[in-house]
Amino acid sequence: MAILHGGQLSRVAKQYQIPEKDWLDLSTGIAPFSYPIPDIPQQAWQNLPTISENLIEVAKAYYQTQYCWPVAGSQALIEKLPELWNDKKKYLHTNVNSDFILERHAYLPKVGYKEHQQAWCKGGYQLHFYQDSLPTDIEENSVVVVINPNNPLTDTFTIDQLKTLQNLCEQQQALLIIDEAFADIFTPEFSFSPHLSTLKQTADVLVLRSFGKFFGLAGLRVGFVCSNKHWCETIQEVSGPWAVNGAALFISEQALQDRTWQANQLKRLQTQSEVMQELLKAYLPVLRMEANALFITIFLSDAPVVYQQLCENAIYVRLTDENDSLRFGIASTSQLEKLTLRLSAIRSI
Repeated sequence: MAILHGGQLSRVAKQYQIPEKDWLDLSTGIAPFSYPIPDIPQQAWQNLPTISENLIEVAKAYYQTQYCWPVAGSQALIEKLPELWNDKKKYLHTNVNSDFILERHAYLPKVGYKEHQQAWCKGGYQLHFYQDSLPTDIEENSVVVVINPNNPLTDTFTIDQLKTLQNLCEQQQALLIIDEAFADIFTPEFSFSPHLSTLKQTADVLVLRSFGKFFGLAGLRVGFVCSNKHWCETIQEVSGPWAVNGAALFISEQALQDRTWQANQLKRLQTQSEVMQELLKAYLPVLRMEANALFITIFLSDAPVVYQQLCENAIYVRLTDENDSLRFGIASTSQLEKLTLRLSAIRSI
């Protein structure tokens, strides 16, 4: 069953019979300010895409890691990981002397990006959930997924907490996946990528990084995975020769080394987030709020009702899977003006 995400405006517009052009779409955690598209050379369109050594060096510098590789968005890799892990851990195959198959275990945040859950569920794994604290007891050869920062919540785990978990995973020969899709809004010290080089070369740790969210270019479908040499080569092999299009490779290479733009982007996002938090508190019955520079999640006593009211006024946000909160993407200045007017109209009803 397909998981409902933000960004499906056509479906919502049809449901509420309001033309798409009239909607204020704040349903994703994608930055409203996009990296300016540079002049793209003709060969980026005409030739088969080539992942250049310079792009890899630029990405390694940005993510402060020894090994990384571009993928067609981190979602593409999330879907492949169960098969890759199964191939690596031959214990998952049927015993030649019996029909018995060993149990497969995956540990994931109860509230978080649901595509992780769906991928491991489809892979035949028994799912175990945690939330406020990381697992301290896991099965051998299992999988642990950490979303840092969480989405739609904004909770985070420290490097020390992640190192403790990584040691546990190493002892249990488990795979540790750290999804840092929204980590660009933090300082480089937040990421686990720089610590990969201190681990054993046999360590099964993957750090997933999104490009489109912070740089506001989700349509490019490009992301990066940071890992050790073995996993990097494995992912390179299964991705195929032309997984990421040439224009995306060219643009991401420029953007990842544009430090001035990155600093300005972070300031803009933080400013817009702070203003928007105050606006939502003023106009909606917020019980609790979780916020960062890319999205704001508010908890309400009756989130589905408020969601419907917003949709009726052509404000599209994300009703979370738990139906207890709404996630708002950060609005641009012009979007913020529209949001203020429409929230005022709802409150006056």
